[in-house]
Amino acid sequence: MDRKSIIILVLCFAALVLWKPLVMDKLYPPKPVPQSTNTLSAATQAGTNVAANTVQPSVVAAPIPATNAALPGLGLPDDAKEELIELQTPDAHYTFTSHGGGLKSVKLLRYKEDVPSKRGQKASQEPVILNVPSRLPALALLGAEALQGNGLYTLKRTENGVQAETTTSNGVSVVKEFVPGSNYLLGVSIKIRNGSGQPVVTLPQEWVTGTATPLNVHDDGSNLGVMWSDGADAKNVPASWFANATLGCIPGAPRLEYSGGESNVLWAAVYNQFFALAVMDKQPAQQIVVRRFDLPVPTAEQISADSRINKKPYAYQASVIFPALNLAPGQSFEKQLTVFAGPKEYRTLAAIAGGAKNDIDAVMAFGAFFGFFSKALLLSMNWLHHALNLSYGWAIIAITIIIKVLFWPLTRASTRSMKRMAALQPQMKAIQQKYKDDPAKMNRKTMEFMKENKVSPLGGCLPMLLQMPVFIGFFYMIRSAIELRGASFLWVADLSRPDTLFLIPGIGFPFNLLPLIMGATMLWQAHLTPPSPGMDPMQAKIMKYMPLMFMVFLYNFSAGLTLYWTVQNLLTILQTKLTKDAPVQAALPAPAQPPQKKKKEGRQV
Repeated sequence: MDRKSIIILVLCFAALVLWKPLVMDKLYPPKPVPQSTNTLSAATQAGTNVAANTVQPSVVAAPIPATNAALPGLGLPDDAKEELIELQTPDAHYTFTSHGGGLKSVKLLRYKEDVPSKRGQKASQEPVILNVPSRLPALALLGAEALQGNGLYTLKRTENGVQAETTTSNGVSVVKEFVPGSNYLLGVSIKIRNGSGQPVVTLPQEWVTGTATPLNVHDDGSNLGVMWSDGADAKNVPASWFANATLGCIPGAPRLEYSGGESNVLWAAVYNQFFALAVMDKQPAQQIVVRRFDLPVPTAEQISADSRINKKPYAYQASVIFPALNLAPGQSFEKQLTVFAGPKEYRTLAAIAGGAKNDIDAVMAFGAFFGFFSKALLLSMNWLHHALNLSYGWAIIAITIIIKVLFWPLTRASTRSMKRMAALQPQMKAIQQKYKDDPAKMNRKTMEFMKENKVSPLGGCLPMLLQMPVFIGFFYMIRSAIELRGASFLWVADLSRPDTLFLIPGIGFPFNLLPLIMGATMLWQAHLTPPSPGMDPMQAKIMKYMPLMFMVFLYNFSAGLTLYWTVQNLLTILQTKLTKDAPVQAALPAPAQPPQKKKKEGRQV
């Protein structure tokens, strides 16, 4: 590769690496909003019977600005006071509100809001809080005034849980019963009764599922989203759909609202990387609606104190739509819902799915085709961790070795095939040169020559193609495995995040060591790999430096994934070194015979 090509590659690599810290963060940073005393939490209002710090979000402390999408409201009176009732189980702490008569927030007591990103850092003491900050509580009823009323409910404790009740001005009563259960489940019983002497016809009911919010101040929102199922297939609406970026990187006009479903929405879930809040119903809803809105931008003081804080936080609020109600005088309507608010832990979700006959475990977002590999790898990793008492880092290494051993015969055959192909290059070039004026005959002769020597142009690619589903399954598994959250290994404090050792002074760019080691091993592996037959020399040199692009793409991925790929590269290098050259007995093409002189006829005189 000439000097000009190397300079172009280096400049492109530098542009990809430095684009965000220099352009997005330095030249065009978001404008911070001023501080305000009108904070998001309503727990400090008069009439609150719980301390403010029980529901006060730790993500932001500024007011919610104007939203991007037109969010419906509860229609509360200006002087409405909020009443809160709390319930606690060994796993979760539920807070219910009289504003909408729904679930205001859920604290997951076994999980901390943030885990250390560096060795020696102090872990957060605050638990994970779902549905905070949000505009509406989960299970709030929106729609016609005949059902919604003024949005105020009366809360009271029951023997098993909490009851929320309201009666509208036209005599319709709405009663909600919340009963906590095991496995982060909350049973919800709803009864709507027409207590008036007149028939009541309402508009479609909109029940709020919940709000997907960042996990902590460092969460960039890329793992937020909404999922729903029609019973046969789970539909994922990720943050990338709302971002509407061309090719995933060219900014476009953000989408503000999503709607889907044709009377087949069995469950809907809002989620972040490791936690989800889902509402399941035996009767399918007509539609799901998701609305995007911005959260408060951090202040200048917050940004200066923590350069890695998310500077443009946003959230997604989801609701499910049910058909309109026609209630005769004295007629009642009842429905049963199940709410899941907890970690995206596969065994727990699979147990819920098995009992409820639904596919709520699809919220793991493993994908339809690669889901089998992701589940198998996750179960294997957990078995190695628990049965052999291995740390998750060593469990990943053990799985990588097992996968490599299983694919060893294929990889060995691939390596030998590529070496044989390289050894046969002079003969193949001779055939190409001999029949260059007849492409069809040249291809036929080339294939015959490779068949005689028992080599195939696909020999080097097939093993890689067979291993690709395993790698993609590993990628999806590591991205969602809550078991890796906070799991340490060597210098890595959290295998679910990049292994940032420090920020480069001046630009604040993270120095991640594992991706650099991974890139070095990929370059080493590319150096040992013979070029494909017939490849242009310049193209072959570019392919040797292609691993640098993979290093850029995976630079900010989780340390667990880069650990897997690094070990995979080292094992491939070892196998390449151990694989001896196969003997090559080429069936050489018959050399061209020199033209013979014709003998003169007749006798000599």
